Amino acid sequence: MTANEKKALMVNACKVRMGVIESTHAAKAGHPGGSLSSAELFTYLYFKELNVDPKDPQKWDRDRFVLSKGHCAPGLYSALALAGFFPWEDLKTLRHIGSYLQGHPDMKSIPGVDMSTGSLGQGVSAACGMALAAKKQGNPCRVYTLLGDGEIQEGQVWEAMMFAHHYKLDNLCVVIDNNGLQIDGPVEQVMSPYPIADKLNAFGLECVEIDGHDFDALEAAFAQARAVKGRPFAIVMKTTKGKGVSYMENQVGWHGKAPNDEQAETALKELGAELARLEAV
Repeated sequence: MTANEKKALMVNACKVRMGVIESTHAAKAGHPGGSLSSAELFTYLYFKELNVDPKDPQKWDRDRFVLSKGHCAPGLYSALALAGFFPWEDLKTLRHIGSYLQGHPDMKSIPGVDMSTGSLGQGVSAACGMALAAKKQGNPCRVYTLLGDGEIQEGQVWEAMMFAHHYKLDNLCVVIDNNGLQIDGPVEQVMSPYPIADKLNAFGLECVEIDGHDFDALEAAFAQARAVKGRPFAIVMKTTKGKGVSYMENQVGWHGKAPNDEQAETALKELGAELARLEAV
């Protein structure tokens, strides 16, 4: 990608992070940690990778994205709003009574959301079903799904991986956010999923491991995913939980806790300074 394209993506990722803070602060609830660690991924998908149209969110041949780790909805919502699927101002209604932006994605009420998720382990199975259906229908779309590294402790995830390999779902791309922390602590202490890539390979997926905050690495990985034929593809992203907000980084306590007024002000000040730096380059 060009330097200007990369700059635009970095700017948008910073804005996505600001949306995460604004929305969870307004809700006084939510999951900022994993939303922040996935900001580059959300940004790359909606501003580079996905064949989607905010003006026609139900078009037949659109690419599908399933947020299997549905609690990280604040990050997805921020990317969708920034891409034009709904007004940015609506982010501040997150989790409010009567709002269409609830704590987990709802495909019936949110433009751009293709699957309702929240119960961990189930989203990847839905993505497999979408990918198989697309093949049978002759739909050229691709299907993408994002899982957490704690989520892959769920047995259903590995049933889905077997399914994906059995049906040769080369239109499926599985992404795992390996930020190393889940609600109860470090994933390696709670129930170690390591080595993740070796397990994925054993289940028949082609797999790469990348720095999930590096847009060049994301571009190369998705290009490789599109080139692979006859088997599904997986990307394991090494990331930092709470990325972009100094006091949240690598702190398990920010898995599912909203910032208070002072904390939100500090976070938005940091992100605002980073945004100004990026735009000035």
